[in-house]
Amino acid sequence: MRNLKLIIQREYLARVRNKTFIIMTFLSPLILVGMFALIAYLSMLNSSEQHIIGLYDETEMFSTEFIDAEEIQYLDLSDRSLEEAKTLVRNEGYYGLIYIPKNVGKGMENVAFYGKESPGFGTVQTLEKTIADRLTRQELVTRGVDLSELDDARRQVKLEIQNFSGERTSKMSNYIKMFFGGAAGYLLMMFIIIYGNMVMRSVIEEKTNRIIEIIVSSVKPIQLMMGKVLGTSLAGITQFSIWLLLGGVLSLISFYILGIDLFSVQKDQLANIEQVVQPEIAQLVVDVLNLPIFNLIIFFVIYFISGYFLYSAIYAAIGAAVDSETDTQQFMFPVILPLMLGIYVGFFSVIENPHGSIATIFSMIPLTSPIVMLMRIPFGVPWWELAISLGILILTNFAVIWLAAKIYRVGILMYGKKASYKELFKWLKY
Repeated sequence: MRNLKLIIQREYLARVRNKTFIIMTFLSPLILVGMFALIAYLSMLNSSEQHIIGLYDETEMFSTEFIDAEEIQYLDLSDRSLEEAKTLVRNEGYYGLIYIPKNVGKGMENVAFYGKESPGFGTVQTLEKTIADRLTRQELVTRGVDLSELDDARRQVKLEIQNFSGERTSKMSNYIKMFFGGAAGYLLMMFIIIYGNMVMRSVIEEKTNRIIEIIVSSVKPIQLMMGKVLGTSLAGITQFSIWLLLGGVLSLISFYILGIDLFSVQKDQLANIEQVVQPEIAQLVVDVLNLPIFNLIIFFVIYFISGYFLYSAIYAAIGAAVDSETDTQQFMFPVILPLMLGIYVGFFSVIENPHGSIATIFSMIPLTSPIVMLMRIPFGVPWWELAISLGILILTNFAVIWLAAKIYRVGILMYGKKASYKELFKWLKY
């Protein structure tokens, strides 16, 4: 036990005292926050940019339909010829020209947009909807429909969502659960990849420098492997904590200096759903407060530790089986594949149907359960499913650590020979 403690301390101090580790610990938040601040600032500038669109209307029906907004201004050019309108728009550098022919809506000609570049998706939708609505109302009038009666007959329905016990939720509650679950799963995947690779490189470095031969003379291989995993994980948690703290402070400072209002960014893009969201703001806050925050934190820590140890043992075994980092490629794909599979299953299956068979099965498979189950927990998971998932994951941890230790014990003393899957199976028998 004393040797394990010394190895953990050595690995931890070796990481946190490394110049590259120190530089990246403080430089990474600066780079990330700077990048996000720049994106937010550019997005704010882009949303405030106004486009001028020329209107050439041969029907004389749409002169009052296109209303100027903050991002779009319409200029009626119908008093000119079409070629003159095109030339004016091109020479003045306007965003484009929309051409509405006389026979629009009669199956003869379609509306055309002339521009130097293709218009944005939102602009196309706005133009199409404006023209389609006007043509629809015109057609209804032609068929003798009283539009005032039609407008009076319109009714609004607001769906109130409750469970059988009478507890209310908002329409946005699933998005909140998706955010918390997705963030937890993605965070775990990134942590495994970053610090699992750190464990693997550490093993390769000591093996290449032949330091390992001296160390194993006084320490059992399994203690050495566990010490590396624990020491590196503690260093990773330290770095991650600094990132979160420093990143939060820098984010507030950068947005204050740049004068960015986070709530106004993309304001125009959210205008269409504003009327739906505003009445539910109060319920949205209640939904956040009703989330099982305590359970989320507890199970996040449990699955985080269990998942990380599972994959770190595999990374350590891979490091012991090869002589250089370039030789690890043949073993990395089977390791990365379950992580990516867990993310894809989470975002494309769990979010749509968190209690479906696919989500349930993958939350039981130990290589994907840390990610998938973390995404399911905000939606509510029965205790017996959690118990089964954790039981399988913990048993798999012991099994994988035992197998990885057998590979580690043989691999750290093997030089000059590229290990294959066949060789690894032989080492398990030693």
